[in-house]
Amino acid sequence: MSENATPAILTGQPLEKLDDYASVMEVFHTSVARFGDKPAFSCMGRVLSYAELDHLSGHFAAWLQRETDLDPGDRIAIQLPNVLQFPVAVFGALRAGLVVVNTNPLYTEREMAHQFKDAEVRAIVILANMAAKLEGILERTDIEQVVVTELGDLHSFPKRPLINAVVRHVKKLVPAFSLPGATPFRRVLATGARHPHREVNREPDDIAALQYTGGTTGLAKGAMLTHRNLVANMLQARQAIGPALGEGVETIIAPLPVYHIYTFTVNCLFMMETGNHSVLIPNPRDLNGFVKTLKQVRFTGFIGLNTLFNALCNREDFRQLDFSRLHLTISGGMALTRASATRWEEVTGCQVAEGYGLTETSPIVSFNPVDAIQLGTIGKPVAGTEVKVLDADGQDAPFDAAGELCVRGPQVMKGYWRRDDETARSIDDQGWFHTGDIAVLQPDGYIRIVDRKKDMILVSGFNVYPNEIEDVVAAHPGVVESAAVGVPDEVSGEAIKLFVVSRDEGLDAETLRGWCRKELAGYKVPRFVEFRDELPKTNVGKVLRRQLRDEAGERPDEHPD
Repeated sequence: MSENATPAILTGQPLEKLDDYASVMEVFHTSVARFGDKPAFSCMGRVLSYAELDHLSGHFAAWLQRETDLDPGDRIAIQLPNVLQFPVAVFGALRAGLVVVNTNPLYTEREMAHQFKDAEVRAIVILANMAAKLEGILERTDIEQVVVTELGDLHSFPKRPLINAVVRHVKKLVPAFSLPGATPFRRVLATGARHPHREVNREPDDIAALQYTGGTTGLAKGAMLTHRNLVANMLQARQAIGPALGEGVETIIAPLPVYHIYTFTVNCLFMMETGNHSVLIPNPRDLNGFVKTLKQVRFTGFIGLNTLFNALCNREDFRQLDFSRLHLTISGGMALTRASATRWEEVTGCQVAEGYGLTETSPIVSFNPVDAIQLGTIGKPVAGTEVKVLDADGQDAPFDAAGELCVRGPQVMKGYWRRDDETARSIDDQGWFHTGDIAVLQPDGYIRIVDRKKDMILVSGFNVYPNEIEDVVAAHPGVVESAAVGVPDEVSGEAIKLFVVSRDEGLDAETLRGWCRKELAGYKVPRFVEFRDELPKTNVGKVLRRQLRDEAGERPDEHPD
């Protein structure tokens, strides 16, 4: 930083009403009282009202309290896709004072065993489709109570047995398993309905959820998100997005996994607090089924991310849908390319408002004002939030200088579960959380993410950020999506390799490099280009650059200059 440059800090507007709710459950009870007859969640045609969610989650809480020896503060894993059982189990567990451990249904046995043992999970609610994996690792965990549910369990007769029979016997999606002590989800609710439950009051600083990170830098760590963290972020979302939403009148499409912090906060908390209706999509990768669902719903909002916007806009049946009511599209989870945002607006008539967040920040840090979207940025800090960037020397950087983004606010986690050393490395003694993302603060108050610190490519001493390359490549009409990574090079230290999914069989590497040369400095032009049918992604839809880097080191590169 030059001697004359003034360090920059961006601060969101004051956060309102944080002291109105001591816990997530106070938010829940307020919404139930206000919006009881309104739809809260729906899935595969079954609609659950706020009043029904209140009753069913109360039954689940009663079962936990009367039929188990679980105590407030104990951990319960919820390993479910986007089904109605998810909000019932989550709110029931919170009403009983338990800590929710959201768990990816696609986890391997190794990943499950690590997370359950690390969190000292004592109970689990799991979809039957994944129960065989639990059987394989149960003895290595502290789990005492197992609740197994099937996809159609909250549907009425005759649809319930029909859905479950098709999943088991036609699609064969339920491998055989043996969990003798397990209790079926429907029996749990029936048993709980015979008992009154006791609401457990939790303090703002009590942990509400252990949200595990993706483990990209080693074993996954549990971010301790308190009731205050989650309530704060819900209210921050309301102040940032609220002006674009009515109360109790919106229908929001929720295709991203609800166990992921992005959808967990936006749909389970923010949309609940506003009395709105979240449509849960169990399998958004089934684009045929997804679009069929969209045809049947008069949706007003859509929560997605770049790869999903891309995939949908490439489909003729999606482009033919009625988008006349759609007035809010939110993007998060990964960088939004200009090409995807522009294409989405062309198809739907609705701009995409990009936000930014992390598991450790509950997750929302910043959001584009819906009436002043600045494409290419992640918007402005949400209420009650401060952001700054640190230069390579760890000094506060000025406006327009790239550095590591740091965040301070009431949504920043309590710390990593039983990892004081990791917490100390991530949150400094002034309360700043160091994100590992490279960003630029603009004088107009907006923030631009340049890239992940660990994904930055160093070419002959020059910093190259993959997002910039991918954004340029995405604008080529023959490209569906791409990913840029660094590969070892004896001369330049690292060279750039580009992985491309193309819709044009005639597109070749040299054409793409020529396209890049028009927009990028020479050292940013990919040296290697590899065409693929698809790119590896997480279940959320984020491209796995690390896997591509690993694969690039295992095989010869093609199409060098």
